[in-house]
Amino acid sequence: MMAVLSKNDKIVRIAKNVAMLMDNVQDTFVLNLGVGMPTQVSNYVANDNIFVHAENGMIGVGPLAEGDQIHPMLINASRQPVLETPGCCYTDSGDAFGMIRGGHIDCTVLGAFEVDQQGDISNWIIPNGKQLGVGGAMDLVTGAKKVIIVMTHTDKNGGAKLVKKCALPVTGVGEADLVVTEMGMFFFENRKVILKKIAPDVTLEDIAALTELEYEVSPKLQKMLP
Repeated sequence: MMAVLSKNDKIVRIAKNVAMLMDNVQDTFVLNLGVGMPTQVSNYVANDNIFVHAENGMIGVGPLAEGDQIHPMLINASRQPVLETPGCCYTDSGDAFGMIRGGHIDCTVLGAFEVDQQGDISNWIIPNGKQLGVGGAMDLVTGAKKVIIVMTHTDKNGGAKLVKKCALPVTGVGEADLVVTEMGMFFFENRKVILKKIAPDVTLEDIAALTELEYEVSPKLQKMLP
């Protein structure tokens, strides 16, 4: 039987597995973390070559700060208090977006409501819901060299979020390179979606029952971190 995880446990699993993808990076690498779930990734990045970038102009975002570590001027994109990492520097917001639009972000990690068969991403509004605007997501999905989407595998009603066609307003067309959920890691390659990693407490049958888009299972299927 598939394990029942709390929302926080799902987020931690997703964040750990995204951070693990960066373990073998050997050159300086700029990783943008978007608002919400993506900001948790900074807690698990262990590679000193990774510089976490936030839209507010902080380059070198560290783990979330607690207690006496909190400095009111050090925050991430979600306005959470964070620590600095060695080499941390700052720009104004204009230069931060200049990095994004100029193609200087190696990878961005963003949340989403839906991702579809073609790699389209819907992540900024549910119609008739609270509307804050698309923000920097529209710049990041086109400006970053790689786009990783993190989200729970299903919505609050148990519906699929990996769908055949996005029903919600689209932020970027064909921009998803990888989707990481608490159940699996789906790579978008050569017009195909390939499941390359699966959670240790999940079966292929579990994933098939909760995934709408079509995907292939890699013959070298690996286990995610728990």
